[in-house]
Amino acid sequence: MRYSAEHKQETRTRVIAAAGQVFRQEGYGGAGIDALTKAAGVTNGAFYGHFKSKGEAFRTAVVEGLEELRQGIAGFIQKQPNDWLKSFASFYLGYKRTCELGESCTLPSLSPDVMRADEDTRGAYTVELKKLIADVAAGLPESTGAGRREMAAEDRAIVLLSLLSGGVTLARAVSDPTLSARIAEIIEQAALISGSLSNTLDQ
Repeated sequence: MRYSAEHKQETRTRVIAAAGQVFRQEGYGGAGIDALTKAAGVTNGAFYGHFKSKGEAFRTAVVEGLEELRQGIAGFIQKQPNDWLKSFASFYLGYKRTCELGESCTLPSLSPDVMRADEDTRGAYTVELKKLIADVAAGLPESTGAGRREMAAEDRAIVLLSLLSGGVTLARAVSDPTLSARIAEIIEQAALISGSLSNTLDQ
């Protein structure tokens, strides 16, 4: 039986989504092919019809996850161009900190595995991260530090993404809910400062 191109694309989309959830939940090392196919509801044959290896599926899931984050941020910017950062930081350090790990953000959950991945995966991650940094930078207000060396928008975007992903990582790792909430609150405040007009570097 031959499947239509639309059916194949739907299956591929489902496999990528399921793979992303399993990889975030179990890590690359803990996610076997059987777990991936079970989560996607496909056979091993169907899985290998879309991906040559688990590594290729992981790379695709990473790229799709970062694109999802980029589109999510774009949505916040579009809806609230002048106050998007506050809403996004609150969402990221609220829901994205407390949701199931399989639904968490790719940036904090899969970056550690990317560090150990092959060059193709790291290269794809780098391309997507650069896009993400550029989009975040474009949404930040211009710095106006008269008489001081300004921090470039892309530099502030890097600081912001590092704060948010690192904050979520720490907040998820601790077993104390009070400490987790405290970390989130502190990081949210720091994130708003990092993206603000007054964020400059001393000469």
